[in-house]
Amino acid sequence: MIFLEPYEVLTKVYKGGAHLKIALSSLPAGEKGRTVKLCYAALEHDGYLNLCLASIAKKKPQESICLILKIALAAMLFADMVPPVVVNEAVALTKHIGKGGAAGFVNAALRAFKKENVILPEGEEGLAIESNFPRFAIDALRKEYGDRVKEIVFARSHGVSVRFVRGMESYLGREHLDTPFENVKIFKNFVRDEGFDRGDYTFQSVGSVAVCEAIEPCGSLLDACAAPGGKSVLLSDKCVRVTACELHPHRVALIESYIRRMGANNIDVLEKDATAFDPAWEGKFDAVLCDVPCSGLGTASENPDLPLRKNEGTMSELEALQRSILTNCSRYVKAGGSLYYATCSILKEENDGIVQAFLGAHPAFSAEGISSPLTHEKTPFGLQFLPDRAFGAGFYIAKLRRNA
Repeated sequence: MIFLEPYEVLTKVYKGGAHLKIALSSLPAGEKGRTVKLCYAALEHDGYLNLCLASIAKKKPQESICLILKIALAAMLFADMVPPVVVNEAVALTKHIGKGGAAGFVNAALRAFKKENVILPEGEEGLAIESNFPRFAIDALRKEYGDRVKEIVFARSHGVSVRFVRGMESYLGREHLDTPFENVKIFKNFVRDEGFDRGDYTFQSVGSVAVCEAIEPCGSLLDACAAPGGKSVLLSDKCVRVTACELHPHRVALIESYIRRMGANNIDVLEKDATAFDPAWEGKFDAVLCDVPCSGLGTASENPDLPLRKNEGTMSELEALQRSILTNCSRYVKAGGSLYYATCSILKEENDGIVQAFLGAHPAFSAEGISSPLTHEKTPFGLQFLPDRAFGAGFYIAKLRRNA
């Protein structure tokens, strides 16, 4: 049954709130390639598929049937599956999950579907549906970048970003793109082999590497929100000692596993709340990196489930958390030291907006110039990287100096 695995994965995402990559990681190898393709197609086009559903169902079906129809429509429209096969598979799945009474409806609805009956609204609402970006984000990006908003929200990942420690030459026969960073290549396809387990290479986004590149070498560095550990490991090459912290035990374990695999021996890993002040750390570190929890909308092309959980209410909660982490961790910076603030967001309110408010309330700090070889936009306080010009990656970094 072709649609069973996608149905099980997407049920975890839509109903259980699971992250797509985590839901996919538990699958057996078997048909994983096709499952991944269908899951991504359904989530990348979620808004459009809702319009498609409305064109074939006068009333919204129950949740499980909606999901079966979404998978089937995604298969027809975006995965090149022929309609008769799609219909048969959708009906079989409907019966398999104990919803045989709806099998006739599923059959009739899919046979009645005609793409020409799906009409996108005009303007920003249509752009939000077609791009699968939240409407509030479309409005904010339009205000900031004008017509370029379309290029930004439709930008896609350029492939798998791999950072090599050694042995890179043996992999360069595969189709790849060069990046501005030494030993970092982007591959159209890259299958993990034993070199990964040996620590010869790791999968690390261009954005993550760019953030590390912008940080100056120092004696002691605190990575306050460190999971899964890629930045801590890379920064351990330029800093004498790195302290990597995370709030949750399972994320601490991720960092520890990453460190062991890559053979880094100058990193201390702690379970710690970045919003809770520790008097023992006051003025202790030469540099502090706050790569804070954020909307993640700069990575939407790689994580199409993110927009499902983002609205203006969640943004308010995130911004409060970002302010809290930055304010608390600023107290750990030595006089003359550096405080770095980073996100994987493309929204001003999570980036320059947070930094501007922090500087207004903390006169001991000032923004410092920062540079990157990766294409970026200079902002009043930092650097904004946008997915249409940075290999599909969207992120932000600012550097603040503690003057006293």
